[in-house]
Amino acid sequence: MPEPDTTGDIAISVRGLGKRYLRNGGPKHDSLRDMLQDKIGTLLTLGLRRKKKDYFWALTDANFNIRKGENVGIIGLNGAGKSTLLKVLSRIVTPTTGEAVINGRLGALLEVGTGFHQELTGRENTFLYGAILGMTRTEVEQKFDAIVEFAEIGEFIDTPVKRYSSGMYVRLAFSVAAHLDPDILLLDEVLAVGDAAFQRKCMNFARSLEKKGSTILFVSHNMFSIKTMCQRVIYLQKGKVVFDGPTNEGLKLYEKDSRLKETHWFYRDEGAPPITFTEASIVSGSGVDAGVIDHGEKATFRLRYKTTRRIEKPDVRLSIDREDDLHTMTFSTHSDGAEIPYLDGEGELIITSPPIRLTSDFFLANVAVREHGTGKLLVAQIVGHFHVRDAVYSSTQYGVLHESADWKHEPASAQGIAPASPALRAVGS
Repeated sequence: MPEPDTTGDIAISVRGLGKRYLRNGGPKHDSLRDMLQDKIGTLLTLGLRRKKKDYFWALTDANFNIRKGENVGIIGLNGAGKSTLLKVLSRIVTPTTGEAVINGRLGALLEVGTGFHQELTGRENTFLYGAILGMTRTEVEQKFDAIVEFAEIGEFIDTPVKRYSSGMYVRLAFSVAAHLDPDILLLDEVLAVGDAAFQRKCMNFARSLEKKGSTILFVSHNMFSIKTMCQRVIYLQKGKVVFDGPTNEGLKLYEKDSRLKETHWFYRDEGAPPITFTEASIVSGSGVDAGVIDHGEKATFRLRYKTTRRIEKPDVRLSIDREDDLHTMTFSTHSDGAEIPYLDGEGELIITSPPIRLTSDFFLANVAVREHGTGKLLVAQIVGHFHVRDAVYSSTQYGVLHESADWKHEPASAQGIAPASPALRAVGS
């Protein structure tokens, strides 16, 4: 457990922090509204048989200190407790056990448009959200032009936000929160809504806050962003801190643990999916399962599966994304003309790629299965991470992929064009 702060250098001190919820839609009491709804529900069900309360811990005995000026990534799979942790730190949620001591002005952007009123304009919501975050009206007025310029919504600032796209929401919300000039900024996956250019803009702004000495806690499934922004990560599993240390070490542990886990964008119905992948490997052209593929080399993905029912004519898709979530390619049984009549029981899928021409970088492979006819997504799991290696073709200079073009040089003389004479050049000068 962290020692009490005696140096004045600690921005956040967490001791024995825990949050317990009632399962199956039980009262969370995160707000006055939740509490009132719970009390009304209790009155309506008086005299009826009450179910036994089933609690679960979203966060358990978390202990850590974060120093002023640190950028810390909070990582973990779905349901690990990342968002709960930030809600407790931002005082949105009251902890069940322990305490969190915050030293400094806190800005939090935890959900897109939190604090926005649908019927108010962007201008009105800027002042409203600024007040919620603790800014005075004078302070918002002084920073208003900068907020609007950063959000890139100038022509829509007097439009009701109910007409905004999710991207416009997040740009304005992030801009207001960032211009709070916080000592501590909490970010929870909100940048996933914005486009790539705005994400880079936000990352650069976060770095400028870091240079000013601000402390940033950043929750994201984008490991590239975590690696770029954070020197330290806190890795949560089922509400518990299982690692707290250097980013590279934490990401290696996360990548190992995440293999075959459901992707963060897969939302399934109640119950287990009808098909799951039980083993996965990524093998290079040389036959080595080392997580490294040389540029121009083929890769083989071996996936063992188990079904609970027969799946007719499934569309199995293997996608490859760069670590900054840029989608690079998808192999599909339907589009590749490799129809599978059915999947039933247990078996193995072996997918051999064409020569991979991606530039040198880190990538993530996912596998998904869709139902024939309906297109319903049955399962989506992480296959694993791998590195494309090349000494020349790096993503910083050659983009996402590189294949050599056919080049031909024809001097003017070879095309029958006589070069201009020195006399003519002199006259024209």
